[in-house]
Amino acid sequence: MAKVNNKQKQISREMTIEEIFSLFPQKAQKLAQEITDAGLHCVGCQASTWETLEAGMLGHGFSDKEVDQLVEKLNELLLEEANANAIHLTKRAAEKYKQILKEEGKEGWGLRFGDQAAGCSGFEYVLDYSKEAKKDDRIFTSQGIEIHVNEKVVSRLVGSEIDYTDSLKNPGFKISNPNVKGSCGCGKSQNY
Repeated sequence: MAKVNNKQKQISREMTIEEIFSLFPQKAQKLAQEITDAGLHCVGCQASTWETLEAGMLGHGFSDKEVDQLVEKLNELLLEEANANAIHLTKRAAEKYKQILKEEGKEGWGLRFGDQAAGCSGFEYVLDYSKEAKKDDRIFTSQGIEIHVNEKVVSRLVGSEIDYTDSLKNPGFKISNPNVKGSCGCGKSQNY
């Protein structure tokens, strides 16, 4: 992480979106998702290179309080520890998955995580129920849930974080994967 005067660098209202992503590339995917979920859809537009986060939000009708709330959430994301040798669920994702398992009568089941060739960028993620690991699976455990991943795709998925968002526009499970080199415009597929 970037350091300034022996203090951990934090995101501020005065930073541009481009600056945020440049300073924190390892978290850029999660930061972009949080900014988009907050309702600021300028992540990929030309204005993001010169307009500050504050100016962008205020210009789109958000209040000072909402700007502060977003900055606080972004800085919380920077503090989250990520294990590059594991696959993990956020607390929010684990709670949602356990709720779904209970509703489906599958309590105690694991989560199958993988990817498949699809979409315009090469691969799409696959999340599914998994009663038990297969013999060619690697098992990761996070938040009390086993995550089953076929050994052939572990190298593409290791380091991923599975989160859940309740946003009105795009609710569902979201994956942040540090191995992704590019993705399609709609964000449904990626390449490595």
